[in-house]
Amino acid sequence: MSVIVKICGITCVEDALAAAQAGAHAIGLMFYEKSPRHVSLATAAAISHALPPEVVRVGVFVNAEEATVRRALAECTLNVLQFHGEETPEYCRGFEAMTVKALRVRDAASLDALEAYSTDAFLLDAYTPDAHGGTGARFDWDLAVAAKERFRKPLFLAGGLTAENVAEAVRRVQPFGVDVSSGVESAPGKKDAAKMRAFITAAKSA
Repeated sequence: MSVIVKICGITCVEDALAAAQAGAHAIGLMFYEKSPRHVSLATAAAISHALPPEVVRVGVFVNAEEATVRRALAECTLNVLQFHGEETPEYCRGFEAMTVKALRVRDAASLDALEAYSTDAFLLDAYTPDAHGGTGARFDWDLAVAAKERFRKPLFLAGGLTAENVAEAVRRVQPFGVDVSSGVESAPGKKDAAKMRAFITAAKSA
């Protein structure tokens, strides 16, 4: 089976459908208000309802109130919840949906934080001091290999991925999935259909 490809930070129906047509397995809807890719509940619901049923809808949250997450889960027919902030293990266990805990990786020691989490999967992204993701920064992929071997659960690789380097990333890390946002954009929050096609083709061919 080829690697799962998630296109994150989708902000409109047009981009969502272009991602699906390009072969994306999943799309990410960003509910973090400080993100340039933030979508309202109404917009997220419209995007979700326009997609074919086989495309997985992932809600991305950063330190959100539980009520906010539950409302999005219900109104936007989300399949997966991705937590990209400082959410506790107890918080992540509190929802009736598949969950992914994201970690911004600084160094090998930062991986220790994942020990306490029982989410269905992990996502590793690059650490930057002023953002919770979507920066295009890359981290040491050897740390992703170490995390995969250590935790033995589905691992998504994110951070600085593009059509030019994703095949190498897949070969080196052999992740369950890859996650891209800024690497397939023409501007923050606006996806480029050609870049999405090139990225997905490269990822699946690795």
